[in-house]
Amino acid sequence: MKIKAIHHAAVPLPSKIRNAVIDFSQMTFSLVVVESDIVQDGKPLYGFGFNSNGRYAQPGLIDERCIPRLISAEPHELTDAETGTIDPVRCGDVMMKNEKPGGHGERPVAIGTIDMALWDLVSKADGQPLYQHLARRFHVDEPNPEIYCYAAGGYYYPGKGLEQLREEIEGYLALGYRDVKMKIGGASLAEDITRIEAVLDVLGGDGSRLAVDANGRFDLPTALEYGKAMQSYGLMWYEEAGDPLDYQLQAALSANCSLPMATGENLFSMTDTRNLVRYAGMNPSRDYIQVDPALSYGLPEYLRMLDAISAYGWQPDRCIPHGGHQFTLHIAAA
Repeated sequence: MKIKAIHHAAVPLPSKIRNAVIDFSQMTFSLVVVESDIVQDGKPLYGFGFNSNGRYAQPGLIDERCIPRLISAEPHELTDAETGTIDPVRCGDVMMKNEKPGGHGERPVAIGTIDMALWDLVSKADGQPLYQHLARRFHVDEPNPEIYCYAAGGYYYPGKGLEQLREEIEGYLALGYRDVKMKIGGASLAEDITRIEAVLDVLGGDGSRLAVDANGRFDLPTALEYGKAMQSYGLMWYEEAGDPLDYQLQAALSANCSLPMATGENLFSMTDTRNLVRYAGMNPSRDYIQVDPALSYGLPEYLRMLDAISAYGWQPDRCIPHGGHQFTLHIAAA
């Protein structure tokens, strides 16, 4: 099995929605297609990947560094010696040649996007759903047939009032979701509390079914003020209150707010994630880690993260991968 070509396009994904930090009116994403030399049903076998919403397309990194390294590599550098099948883990090592440790920037997004396409390709070649392929590859006895999911929405939108917000949440419940997440921090505290209470009304007052996400907007005083105002609701979690690398802020918030905490979607390496559980006051029996494999060098780095945080008492079931796409669903199942 060989890689014949890798195709990449930067695709616009414009939207009028916004969270507390960015609007999506000029958002783009990278779409990658890996073409193999395998032919099934008279057609070449392809693997597809894209980067998760919220990070822009990476044409420079993908086109100038990642793809050329894979295409110019010797076949044995990219394949499993026993099966002759493309090995995404080895491909990741090739993409990281001549790259210094740290300084992650947007590099994890570029590599993670291609990693998704490679796993899609090899699972198709294997003739199995990805979660079953991963379970066998990484020696998991039995993949999990039931995965926890929630509906993420509640964005700010021009002209969107409380009634429209309620209708949105009702729509998620009609689709079969039990739990939902909404954005906060893009309005005043008073307005956000009104929005939270409107959603809770739809949920029958059950705060344990509602998570809130500030997208890293708050300084410590604001994070604490919001935490105090929301504490009585018993929310499912309070997500990314401050800058994702401000572990001191997270530690202070965790010490002064009893709500479960969640963060991690903007941590892109094992080292960052290990530092989070070392220094940010996160509680492995209460809180959640939400790293996105497609934004953080792909599955191999995500596995290194899980291994590193296990030494601090964290179990995989406290890790809910960010990114509403099939890749993280299959990873969680495996």
